[in-house]
Amino acid sequence: MKKTMYTLVSVVIGAFLYAATLTVFLIPAGLLTGGGGGLALTINHYTNIPVSMASLILNVVMLIVGFVILGKEFAATTLASTFLFPAMLEVCGRLFEGVMLTDDLVLCTLFSGLGIGISMGIVIRTGASTGGMDIPPLVLRKLFRIPMALSMYFFDVCILLSQATFRPAENILYGIVLVLIYTIVLDKVLVMGSSRLEIKVISEHADAIRDAIIQQMDRGVTMLYGEGGYMQDKKEIVMSIISNRELNRLEKLVHSVDPESFLIISSVKEVSGRGFSMGKKYQ
Repeated sequence: MKKTMYTLVSVVIGAFLYAATLTVFLIPAGLLTGGGGGLALTINHYTNIPVSMASLILNVVMLIVGFVILGKEFAATTLASTFLFPAMLEVCGRLFEGVMLTDDLVLCTLFSGLGIGISMGIVIRTGASTGGMDIPPLVLRKLFRIPMALSMYFFDVCILLSQATFRPAENILYGIVLVLIYTIVLDKVLVMGSSRLEIKVISEHADAIRDAIIQQMDRGVTMLYGEGGYMQDKKEIVMSIISNRELNRLEKLVHSVDPESFLIISSVKEVSGRGFSMGKKYQ
C-alpha cells in the first residue's frame, strides 16, 4: 500500500510539474518539444482541439494499443498517467491562464528543459510510465526487436518536424536545444542520490587499511585478490563504496596507513543493497 501511494503521489507531482512547465514556459514561447506533449501541440495547431483534450485522446489510443499488444498488466501501470497528464494540463491551463513569467526565449528554453526533465524523471523513477508516446517504442521492441532508444529518437524527430511546419526557424533551433536539455536533466534525475564512488586500494598493508575503513569510517569492505603484472606476486585489493563527501577522509586514512598505496577511484551511477538502499546490519 505504501509503495502504491508513493507511486501515485509521484505521478501526480510529475504530471502537475510537466503541465505547469508547458503552460507557463513552453506554450507561450511557441517552443517545440518531443513526446506526447509535442504531438498534442501539433494536433492543437491543425484542429484547434485544446492541448489537454488532444493529449487525452492520444493517451487513450496509446493505452488501448498497449493493452492489446503489451498486456493488461502494462496497461494497469499506465492507467494513472493516461488520465492524469491531460487532467493536469487542463487544471494548469485554467490556473495559469494568461501567465507568462518571461518572454525571453533562452530562459523559456532553459526552464522548459528543466521542468520537463525533472517531471519525467520523478515519474519514471517510481517505475511508472508517462504513457503516450512511451508506448510505441515498447510495441516496436516487442514485435520487431527494434531497440527502444532508436525508435524513441525516431518518433521525437518526427514530432519535432511536425511542429517545424508552423514554427519560426529560431524557435525550431531553441526546440532542439530544449530536447537536449530535458534529456540530460532526465538522465541526472534518474540517478540522483544513487551515485557513489568505488575505491580500490592496492597495498602491502591491505589488512590494516581494511580494518581502518571498517572501524573509523563504518563502511563495508570487500577483499579482492590479484597478481602483479610485472613481478607476478600475489596482491590483496581492498574495495569499498563511499559517498563523494567521504573521499577526502578515506584518502587521508589510507595514506596514513600506507603512503605508497595505489588508489583507483571510479564513479558508480547507482548502488543498492545493505548500507545504502537498506539499513546496516551489525554482528
